[in-house]
Amino acid sequence: MSAASSTIAFVTPATAPGWKRWLVYSPLVRLLVFIALFMPAVKFAEWGLHAIGWGKHAPALQQGMAEFLGRSMPALFAYLVLVKLVERRPLNELAPRKLLSHGLLGLAVGTLLFSAVVGVLWLAGSYHVVGFNPHVDWLPALLMVGLGAGIGEEIMFRGALFRIVEEGLGSWAALAISALFFGLAHAGNPGATPWSSAAIAIEAGLLFGLLYIVTRSLPVCMGLHAAWNFCQGTVYGIPVSGLKADGWLVSTRTGPDWLSGGVFGAEASVVALALCLLCSAALLVVALRRGSLVAPSWKRR
Repeated sequence: MSAASSTIAFVTPATAPGWKRWLVYSPLVRLLVFIALFMPAVKFAEWGLHAIGWGKHAPALQQGMAEFLGRSMPALFAYLVLVKLVERRPLNELAPRKLLSHGLLGLAVGTLLFSAVVGVLWLAGSYHVVGFNPHVDWLPALLMVGLGAGIGEEIMFRGALFRIVEEGLGSWAALAISALFFGLAHAGNPGATPWSSAAIAIEAGLLFGLLYIVTRSLPVCMGLHAAWNFCQGTVYGIPVSGLKADGWLVSTRTGPDWLSGGVFGAEASVVALALCLLCSAALLVVALRRGSLVAPSWKRR
């Protein structure tokens, strides 16, 4: 595990006094700092967007831009303050030089992965294309459920929650905790069930966590997340985590809910679960071979 320790983004300075180790640098305190910065930033963003008229009655593109800003900027602000003012370190996991190349890699992987899910559903006789809609307003969807969710949620769940828990409790605990919270975060979506929340936690929570372990790159996770959501809704016309979507392909899904995913969408299908678990298993093998899994802090000492 000693090789993995070098991949940890933040290490408490050896010269830090005892009180600072607990009241500033401990994982729990840094998570609380992120939350304390994030929550007011969300309210400020809501106020600002409302003040300029980018609310529910604004044109679709302005609504999309508002959702993008509201979902991504508060998380980005809180994370930058945490990293630069509290941890005082380079932003290696979100370095500007990596944004384009790593983001494009994630977009490509996410597109292929969800296309594979749809392909298996089609072969199983569950996914049916009934028409084509070339006039879909795709840009707002890209901004909202694609980039907005991909950037904001990956900063929260991988950049903050997973990374900081891993530094304290190790990779295995961080995978379990971040996946659990990721599933719970989608439990209030339309059509959500205990099964859909569990499926999101297992297929996405574990996959994104392991992807971060292997790459130590948030842009890769963001790109995969954005492409998965955008392809699901805007390309294939399938609800995104229960949220209705208009796609270029007008589609229906038939069969039992365990196969089709029901009203929640393909994320609640055993097909998505199985394919994502296969990818997670492959990433875990890579992580084990590289020695990328991090031991709990007390074992590293």
